[in-house]
Amino acid sequence: MESFFWQVNDDYIKSLNMLSKKLRFAQVDPLLNASKALKDIKQELERLRKKALSKVSAYVIGIFSSMRKPGTNIQILQQNLLQKYRHLVLFLKEHGIEKYNDVCAAYVDKMNKVLSEDFRVYLEALESLKLDIGVSTDVIGYDANVVDLIPRGREQLRNHRFMFSLGERSNILKEIDQPGLVPCISEANSLKYPYEVIFRSLQKLLMDTASSEYIFIKAFFRDESMFYRVFEGPVAVIDENMKLTLANSHDAICLMLMICITKKHQLVMSNRRLPCLDTYLDKALIYLWPRFKTVFDMYIQSLYQCDAKMLWVDGTHPHHIVRCYMEFTASLIQLNAECGDGQLDMSLKRLRLAVDDLLVRFAEKFATQKLKHLFLLNNCDMAISILKVRKLVKKQKNCEDILKRSWKVTWCHLWMNCSWSILVI
Repeated sequence: MESFFWQVNDDYIKSLNMLSKKLRFAQVDPLLNASKALKDIKQELERLRKKALSKVSAYVIGIFSSMRKPGTNIQILQQNLLQKYRHLVLFLKEHGIEKYNDVCAAYVDKMNKVLSEDFRVYLEALESLKLDIGVSTDVIGYDANVVDLIPRGREQLRNHRFMFSLGERSNILKEIDQPGLVPCISEANSLKYPYEVIFRSLQKLLMDTASSEYIFIKAFFRDESMFYRVFEGPVAVIDENMKLTLANSHDAICLMLMICITKKHQLVMSNRRLPCLDTYLDKALIYLWPRFKTVFDMYIQSLYQCDAKMLWVDGTHPHHIVRCYMEFTASLIQLNAECGDGQLDMSLKRLRLAVDDLLVRFAEKFATQKLKHLFLLNNCDMAISILKVRKLVKKQKNCEDILKRSWKVTWCHLWMNCSWSILVI
C-alpha cells in the first residue's frame, strides 16, 4: 500500500492529466486519426493507457481496502485522501470504463459491508439503553383475550403514567438535530431512555452518514446512483430492527413521537437539499402509521370490553380512567398540532365515544339520578381542567361541546337537579 502512495503523487497525476489530454485529442480529431504520425505513436499511447488504468485502479482499490481496518475514520479518509485524487477516477471513467466499473463495484462492496456492520453494532448498543414502556403485559385486561387500556388500579396507573401522558417526552422534538446518544457514556451512567430517544439517535446517525456519503459519491464518482447500492445493507439492517421493534410496541405515545421525529427529519434533509433518504423516510412512516393505528384500536377495544363493574369506584370523584384518557387525548392533540396531517382526528373521535360509553356504564351503577349526574359533571370538569393546564385553549370549547353532545345528560338537566352545594368535589 505504501508503494502505491509513493508512486501516485502530484507529479504522477500531472503526467496522467497530460496523457488524458493526448488520448482525448487522438480520439476526437478526425484529421489526426488519419495521419501517419498518430500511427507511429498509437501503439505507445495504448500501452501507456493500459498501464495507467492498471496502476490507478489498483491504487484506488487499495485505498478502499483500508476502509475495513478497525478504527478507520472513513469520513476523514474520504475528505483528506480520496477527494485529492478524484481525477484518478475521472481518468478511469473516461479511458477505461471496465476498470472504472471494477473500482465502483469494489467501493460499493466495501462500504456496504462496513456501514452495515457499523449500524448493526450501534443498534445492539442502543438496545441495552431501552426503557420498556407499554410492553404487552401492561395492556392485558381482565380477560386474557381482551387488551385493556388501563393497568389495574391507581397505583399501577402512576407507575405506567408514561404510556398515557406526554410530559417531558415532548422535549425530544426540540432536540431533533442534536448529536445522538453515545452508548458507552450512557451505560457508564446507568441511563435508560424511552424508545423514541433511541429512534431519534439512530436516524440522526443515518442522516449524517448518508449525507456525508451522498456528497462524497456525487463529487468523487459523479454517479449518485451508487449511493443507493452502498446503503442497501445499512437500510436493510435498520428496517429489520424497526419491524421487530414495532411488532412488540404497545406505547402509542412513543409511536406518535416516532412519526413526528420522522417528519421533522424529512424537513432536515429537505433543508440540506439532499434527496438520498426520501425513500427510507417515506417507508418509515408507512411502517409507523399502521402500527400506531393498531395499538390505538387496542386502546379503544379495551374500553368497550373492560368490566365496568370491576373498575367502578363508589364515589362521584373523577374516575382514574377518565383522567388517564384525558392525559392521553391531550398528549395526542399536542402532537397532532406539532406535526399532524389530519389522520388523528377520526381516531380521537372514536376514542372519545369509547370513553363516553364507559362513563355511562359507570354512571348506571349509582343508586340515584343525582349521583349519576354529579359523577358525569365532575368527570367533565376534570377533563376540561386538564386541557386548561396543558394550555390547549383552542380545544377547550370544542371539548366542552363534545362532552355536552355525547353524554346522555345535558347541562340544563344537571342544573335543574343539582345545587351548587352538592357539586363541590
